[in-house]
Amino acid sequence: MLQQVNGQDMSSLPYGSDPLREDLQVFLGSEIQLAELDDLTKVNPVTPAIVLRCLQERYQVDVFYTNAGCTLVALNPFKPVPYLYCPELMRDYHMAPQLQKLKPHIFTVGEQTYRNVKSLLEPVNQSIIVSGESGAGKTWTSRCLMKFYATVTNSSASQETHETVERIEKRVLDSNPVMEAFGNACTLRNSNSSRFGKYIQLQLSRAQQMTGASVQTYLLEKTRVAYQAPRERNFHIFYQITKGASSSERLEWHLPEGAAFHWLPNSERTLEEDCFEVTRDAMLHLGIDHSTQNNIFKVLSGLLHLGNIHFDDSEDESQVCQPQEDAKCFVMTTASLLQIPKEELLETLRVRMITAGKQQQVFRKPCSRAECETRRDCLAKVTYARLFDWLVSVINGSICAEPSTWTTFIGLLDVYGFECFPNNNLEQLCINYANEKLQQHFVAHYLRAQQEEYAAEGLEWSFISYQDNQSCLDLIEGSPLSICSLINEECRLNRLSNAIQLQTRIESALSSSASLSRNKFSKDPNFIIAHYAGPVQYQIEGMVEKNKDPVPPELTRLLQHSQDSLLQRLFPSQENEPNDPLGQSRAPVVTVVSKFKSSLEQLMQVLHSTTPHYIRCIKPNSQGHAQRFQTKEVLSQLEACGIVETVHISAAGFPVRVSFQSFLERYSLLRKFRPAQPSPSSRLPSSLSTKEHPGQQPTPEKDAMLQSLIRDILLTLPPTVATLRDHPEVSPIHCGRTKVFMTDSVLELLEYRRLQTLNKCARYIQFCWRQHQHRKLEKQRWAATLLQAAIRSWLTRKRIQRLHAAATSIKLAWRKWRAKMDSLVSIELDNVEENCFTKVPHPPLSTTLPWPSRETVQLWPLGLVLSHAPVGVIRMRRNLSLQACLQIPCHSNTYKVEATQHDKAGITSIRALPQGSIRFHCKKSPLLYANISPEPQNYDITGFNQILLDRHRLIPV
Repeated sequence: MLQQVNGQDMSSLPYGSDPLREDLQVFLGSEIQLAELDDLTKVNPVTPAIVLRCLQERYQVDVFYTNAGCTLVALNPFKPVPYLYCPELMRDYHMAPQLQKLKPHIFTVGEQTYRNVKSLLEPVNQSIIVSGESGAGKTWTSRCLMKFYATVTNSSASQETHETVERIEKRVLDSNPVMEAFGNACTLRNSNSSRFGKYIQLQLSRAQQMTGASVQTYLLEKTRVAYQAPRERNFHIFYQITKGASSSERLEWHLPEGAAFHWLPNSERTLEEDCFEVTRDAMLHLGIDHSTQNNIFKVLSGLLHLGNIHFDDSEDESQVCQPQEDAKCFVMTTASLLQIPKEELLETLRVRMITAGKQQQVFRKPCSRAECETRRDCLAKVTYARLFDWLVSVINGSICAEPSTWTTFIGLLDVYGFECFPNNNLEQLCINYANEKLQQHFVAHYLRAQQEEYAAEGLEWSFISYQDNQSCLDLIEGSPLSICSLINEECRLNRLSNAIQLQTRIESALSSSASLSRNKFSKDPNFIIAHYAGPVQYQIEGMVEKNKDPVPPELTRLLQHSQDSLLQRLFPSQENEPNDPLGQSRAPVVTVVSKFKSSLEQLMQVLHSTTPHYIRCIKPNSQGHAQRFQTKEVLSQLEACGIVETVHISAAGFPVRVSFQSFLERYSLLRKFRPAQPSPSSRLPSSLSTKEHPGQQPTPEKDAMLQSLIRDILLTLPPTVATLRDHPEVSPIHCGRTKVFMTDSVLELLEYRRLQTLNKCARYIQFCWRQHQHRKLEKQRWAATLLQAAIRSWLTRKRIQRLHAAATSIKLAWRKWRAKMDSLVSIELDNVEENCFTKVPHPPLSTTLPWPSRETVQLWPLGLVLSHAPVGVIRMRRNLSLQACLQIPCHSNTYKVEATQHDKAGITSIRALPQGSIRFHCKKSPLLYANISPEPQNYDITGFNQILLDRHRLIPV
């Protein structure tokens, strides 16, 4: 099993020495499943053979991510693995309480950076550096990380801001397909290789919600527009418009089916990136409307037709070169698409304007065939470069947020990987120079700086050797002499470039560098640089011209005269100076190397101001086949990026370093205070507030306070960590002179305990607040009850008082009226008795007092009616008088009058007889409307047998 690895002999590997094989045998004999080791720091001993075998075993079981200390190693699966990047898995990693318990993943790195931003530990801003060779999966990793951040930040948004956050995230994600279409291409090593570098800043608000993003690009390989290496392709966008355009668009853009273009090689090959609709939809979401898109694609079609313009050699140097016969139609099509005059296009490509003499006279010089094609290529490159920069500015204008709306950011760096081709020139030199700077950042930040800090802080540390690429960087960018400075100096000299002369200057000036050599067996001038990833041979021929990147002013003026609205924005017209008839700038020309070096230094300043996280993308094989693990190629990549040294330092080191003040401010709530005996650590902040001078030894008192602080904090952690604290050689936490050093697992446990403590405090605060609110509410209820009782009592008393006063008034009025009535009755009775005794004749009926109305009489009591009846008559006349007073007819069948036998007492009762007929139905009549009277009569007396006057006891008169 150990002899063959994918058909290769293990003994033939460069690491196949006897001690390594013995270590591998010992490690494999310990019955440890290599595929289950999530972190390479768990292997023992750490050797290249064991690390390589562990990665291979995990790759064979479709496990593509492995931790290597502070670095995540990502193997390219070369096949779709959708379950590894689904939104559900993103949410699982985001909601996990302890990331260390989950499997290694790029989402682990993303969630760690997001939590670091939330924790506000300095430096707050985060950066993820995705590095690796071309085709190792850097672009895919960056794309998945952007989707992860979009999902995470959207989950924490409120319902009101959900739509706004979703719209911003949609624009940020849509910037990926646009930039990949215009900046990526298919190379020998990768079908979607980034031909430019980009640093994306995801801008976060105080609530850790994504408010926008910004994109910064580096060194677009614009030469690919006019030149493609064998078996390589142009930028994706050219193939998208030729394959995805509709029939009407093909007519408008002059792109017929099956048309052949010189700058569109390998067009028969179809890739996943050739989806035109995805690019158009993304551009539309970014604010680029259909009209502007049409102008962009029309210009790109014009560049394709421009590449088919070829010239014949001129017969004489004084004559211009004529376009080939089959190229004349392409000249007309190019002029039509770019909306420039045909004659002016040919004039600009074939004639060079030269200014000479003190009077700045302008001369026209016909160009040779090679010069004409060079000017043609330059026209295409400058147009595409301006178009790409304009697209980046449009994207930034669409997704970038106002500075006041965001406070922190997470950066994603995706640059071209290390490249080594059969022919390498200035582009590969700049690309590998950028990779050297990133490797140096990793070495300076992690490998070298950490070990030096351990020694300065007094930790017992034995230095681990590592590969430092500082000598290679000094060779490329050093001062005062370096390869870049010599190339720039050659550009400033007003003479024709000579490759052999430049090679001689480089060898003589930099011969002391061990990283420089040359291939003596090659006839072409060259030099070899020993990069951290391996030696690369560069061809000097044409390097100076590419560094100058000259753009003839005639080409710029030609595009400024275009009638196309897009080209007018890309090449705005400028007023020419009076002493500069050709519009040539007298400012010093900025070379490609100088511009790239300046932008790279700005990028490194940003990276140094953030907390870096590293993802090393590894390419299992150069063919791009799944389930194929080539040990030699993987081993070279591991050695180039220093994975073995990283594992060594990570296994023995402490990746987390926090100053005493920051440590106390953040974790002081975890300490357990003893009220009876205060802990000496409570006085630690004041004693450690002053920084120690170099060489100052810590006092025993401070040591004791520090140990007490660590003991108090470790009491909150699981017993295993507290136990390891007593063994410094394996302790996961250590205190230096000014900082506390700990591993990621201890930091995660501390954060988890701190979160638990904060939750307890929050629950206690909530309990106290709710108790206070409950007591306050009870008091308010009791007070409201008392107020309600008092008010109800007062209202009841007032109501009773009003009722009592009303009753008293009624009783007084009734008594007054009754007394008056009694007096009137007594007076009348007295008069009657007096008249009876004196035998005075009764006055006639006409002389009686006027009788009140019937309505008033019906309301009187019977006694009052009888008392007011005429008393001057007796017997029959009295009865008639009483009926007359009640307005009852004498001969009426309606009333029944009852009297005594002797008529001495008069009328005893008057009853009303029933009116109408009464029917009794045993069952409902079958006839309709049988019980309804058609004309109901209105009677004054509505009741049956109603008693109008009844007297049970008569008073004799």
